[in-house]
Amino acid sequence: MFKVSPKTWLKRFRNDEAGSVMVEAVICMPLVFWTLAATYEFFEVHRYASARDKASYTVADMISREMQPVTPVYLDNAKTVFDMVSNDNGDNQLRVTIVKYDVEEDEYTVKWSEVRGTGGMQPMSDADVEAQRNRLPIMNDGEEVIVIDAASLYAPMFRLGVIDPTLVETRVLTSPRFAPQIVWDDA
Repeated sequence: MFKVSPKTWLKRFRNDEAGSVMVEAVICMPLVFWTLAATYEFFEVHRYASARDKASYTVADMISREMQPVTPVYLDNAKTVFDMVSNDNGDNQLRVTIVKYDVEEDEYTVKWSEVRGTGGMQPMSDADVEAQRNRLPIMNDGEEVIVIDAASLYAPMFRLGVIDPTLVETRVLTSPRFAPQIVWDDA
């Protein structure tokens, strides 16, 4: 029997032009599909986060313009606005916190904090605010800031090992615009 050396066989394989592109297609198509799906997922997670940023800014702007006391119904409706702006019927959670700074004590305190939606987010306490003081702005004595925190779970469309289910969190801080403070009313 005739024996061919590996070097000769590789040269013959390289120079052979007979056949079809089926082998190349079988090798390349899964890679092409994976690349397109991964590109879609990267775009989608950024779009998802951007929609939540916009929704958070919308709610922050609404509350910053409020001159009447904020009520539970108002916050329920603010959560509805958040859900509509984020536009995907996801499980969104929204926390609104009013933080006040005391320059003499050099401490941030929570005036009030409310959460809407289901998830792990809890109302902020004074200890939570002090632990996050590096994430708060430098403020004047008695000044208040509105802190809007949102959390949503992004579930990827494709299971590619590129993006796992991810908690997308946003934070927006703004000052009251037309009133010196935003008042909470449980009634």
